[in-house]
Amino acid sequence: MVMVSQGRLRAAFARRLSEMYGQEVPAYRTLVEVSQKVNDGVLRRAGAGAERLGSIERVTAERHGAIRVGTPAELRQVARIFGALGMRPVGFYDLREAAASAVPVVSTAFRPIAADELAGDPFRVFTSMLTPADPRFFDPDLRQRLERFLAARRLFPPELLELADRAGRERELPREQAERFTHLAVQAFALGREPIDQAWYETLERVSAVAADIGGVTSTHINHLTPRVLDIDELYARMTERGITMIDQIQGPPRWSGPDVLLRQTSFRALAEPRALRRPDGGLTTGSLRVRFGEVEARGIALTRTGRERYDDLQVRADAHTADRAALWEREFPATERDLAIERLAYFTYRTVPDRPRDGRRPGSGLADLIDHGWVRAEPIVYEDFLPRSAAGIFQSNLTGQGLRDDSRAAADYDSDWLAGAIGAEVLDPFTLYESRQRRSLEDAARALGLPEIT
Repeated sequence: MVMVSQGRLRAAFARRLSEMYGQEVPAYRTLVEVSQKVNDGVLRRAGAGAERLGSIERVTAERHGAIRVGTPAELRQVARIFGALGMRPVGFYDLREAAASAVPVVSTAFRPIAADELAGDPFRVFTSMLTPADPRFFDPDLRQRLERFLAARRLFPPELLELADRAGRERELPREQAERFTHLAVQAFALGREPIDQAWYETLERVSAVAADIGGVTSTHINHLTPRVLDIDELYARMTERGITMIDQIQGPPRWSGPDVLLRQTSFRALAEPRALRRPDGGLTTGSLRVRFGEVEARGIALTRTGRERYDDLQVRADAHTADRAALWEREFPATERDLAIERLAYFTYRTVPDRPRDGRRPGSGLADLIDHGWVRAEPIVYEDFLPRSAAGIFQSNLTGQGLRDDSRAAADYDSDWLAGAIGAEVLDPFTLYESRQRRSLEDAARALGLPEIT
């Protein structure tokens, strides 16, 4: 019997999801095409340097998707489906606080966590859940109606969930069952065709377009699918030249002369897509909804907690003084990977250099000395996660309106522990994952060099 591993199952799901989304949103196919052309150009110009943060095969295949659900029960089912693909919940993102407009969701990202799985196929899904209990967005009557609507719908067929549980338990599926699982999973995230209750959708849309997209329909869908590009500024220009309307700016760190860090994202604007609407009198009409868009990302080096604090501070200062962000960054952020490493501002995998010329010197225990004298090589660890402010900026740029948020009311308490309880599984801390990977490499390098530790 031919068995299909979780990694191969994840790769097949990501590939077919991309094919499906390209059929539904043709502009996404243009985005993928332009991304590949930009990546080919960077590879020709930069050679091996273009693959500093992952092989070109990984970069070309890499995607992240985004979905939205309404309840903890739906989130637990999503966790079962992605668990079948070897994907764990990593990180807690509160977009309610990150956006100026009404975005009543909290989120996590389901992704692989092992280095070899990430190198092979790092497909990840940014998954948002509606927050009906937050009185800033939903009064008691609307909350009750919303929760009743959500409780009555079923997003995923039992067969899909049963196959997901088997794959999660056994970490593989027989080929025929793998094929069936992949088909059902892709179909579960296709755009629904059932007529939408126009009055109910518009009620939620007055609060938030995101709330309407989640709670105003009887199904879920891929909200956007995101290829990875090596030069996001060039892609932005090329997409604009093709007549595709992009959002106003690239989210995340500015373009500068130093190493790429964290995550830069942009997208084309949400498209007006025809949908069947059911009028209050029961008749059908055709309208258009703007809920799906095409996002693209450029990934950089993962920053440590201290590095992230430095980044967040620069962002706040740039906002407060409307300064030239790139100039501020050039002035106050380390300009080389070496400096990021020795100042412990970014994460690296450290490997000993086997072909280092032997000059009789003994290695010191300091990281700077080991790097500068060629004892160890620092290889950057790719940032695999998301930025709340950037995610909110993308969402906000594609909303039809600002929505409503009553800031005179206290926010409902959603946090990482609450989310873990809702999912029924630990929500992993991304910093801990990066720190563990870096620490193991430092311990291995110290043993290889005969040192008690590397400081």
